[in-house]
Amino acid sequence: MEFSDDFHLFLQNYWPHVVLIVTLTASVAAAIHAAMTKDDVRAAIGWVAIVIFSPLLGAIFYFFAGINRIRQERVTQQRVLAEHDLMLIEQLEVRECPEAWPEQTHAMLKAGDSISRYPLLKGNAIELLNGGDQTYPAMLNAIYQAKKSIALQSYIFDHDHMGERIAKALVAAQERGVEVRVLIDAVGSKYSRPPIIQLLREHRIPAALFLPTAMGMRLAYANLRSHRKVLVVDGELALAGGMNIRESFTSEFGKDAMTHDTHFRIRGPATRQLMDSFAHDWEFTTSERLDGEKWFSSINSVVQTENTAIRVVPSGPDKTLASNQHMVMAALSTAKHHVRIQSPYFLPDIVLIGALTTAARRGVIVDVVIPGNNNLKLVSAAMDAQLDQMVAEGVRIWASSGTFDHSKLMTVDGFWTYAGSSNLDPRSLRLNFELDLEVYNAALTQQIEARIDQSIATAHQVTLEALQAKPFGIRLRNRLIWLATPYL
Repeated sequence: MEFSDDFHLFLQNYWPHVVLIVTLTASVAAAIHAAMTKDDVRAAIGWVAIVIFSPLLGAIFYFFAGINRIRQERVTQQRVLAEHDLMLIEQLEVRECPEAWPEQTHAMLKAGDSISRYPLLKGNAIELLNGGDQTYPAMLNAIYQAKKSIALQSYIFDHDHMGERIAKALVAAQERGVEVRVLIDAVGSKYSRPPIIQLLREHRIPAALFLPTAMGMRLAYANLRSHRKVLVVDGELALAGGMNIRESFTSEFGKDAMTHDTHFRIRGPATRQLMDSFAHDWEFTTSERLDGEKWFSSINSVVQTENTAIRVVPSGPDKTLASNQHMVMAALSTAKHHVRIQSPYFLPDIVLIGALTTAARRGVIVDVVIPGNNNLKLVSAAMDAQLDQMVAEGVRIWASSGTFDHSKLMTVDGFWTYAGSSNLDPRSLRLNFELDLEVYNAALTQQIEARIDQSIATAHQVTLEALQAKPFGIRLRNRLIWLATPYL
């Protein structure tokens, strides 16, 4: 009792000193950690400033949102393929561009080889799927026809009408003997209540959450999320791109407010790269290794008569950091005629802005389509605050009409396409785990270009005059929000 009384008396008399010591210790430790571990000087300065000017609270915020807790050796370890598979892959690898390909693709091939851990492989077939009305029936059909395995990964998997349809299809597949694995991001799973993972687990489907957040909270802008969206069936058929699983992406449930997006159906050796990416993430999350022909069909069984060359480009806050940004910048530096970009969240950093404006100065037409009606108002305000930097240098920015479009697309010169889960914002380029496709195919590229041009036809062009004509209060608000760009 005497010790307890003395301790309470000590706290009563010296609690301000205790708070000061704890605050100083936490703040100094957080500032030192940020300075020593952040590779981007802007991120380091930003976090140190937050810690210094918000004592204790800044350190707590840094502890939850600023520390990269990813164990790189587990996330980035490369799977060991069987020797005969390596030999077959070498036969399909594109090392030299065919003469029929545009000249600039030679440079892009070399850039991709140095950026992605996966080689560019020929022998693929790829199809553009427009929105949920095409994508979800394709997903359901693939699940219904599965014979050996289903691997499904998504950032958001809502517990709504569409989510339940896909969940029931997965349950039915497992009941007929198909091996099923479902990986959902821990934050994305909380966009609907109750989370769909409860339904999956009730039916004994192996389902896991990628990087659960502190205390299970849904943090709208939590860091280190898995933003990847991929479905691989029997190791032979894959669907990948930018689409989450949400009923609002369909005309059936979204009606006139339907959200638009794009996805891709792929057959060919690239499906093995997509499955390999899923297996990496699944093993990191659950420690279960997926291997064998059940998950990775032989190369001979997946090579298609169509000869589209595809490379999978994973990126994330590990050894693949900024791979998506490096691919975009390489494409901008090699483009000769026309670059088209569609991005729902367009917040390029100063380096990427420089690449965009340099391409425009070289005489390349650079068209960027952004939503006229964005679903994230803070991001929209931050976007608006920096558009003048690009518009002034000749980059053509178009604000689309109609409902929100979630598509993430880039094309170059009618032949090269880059598409997938990556937005052109700091979160996708540095903080999230993303999965994109690099595609060499004139027909697909021109199909996407026509889609983007259709959006441009009904969009309004953003001009310097219009940006400068906005009330000072609005412009000031947007600039203040823009200061938080690295954390949006």
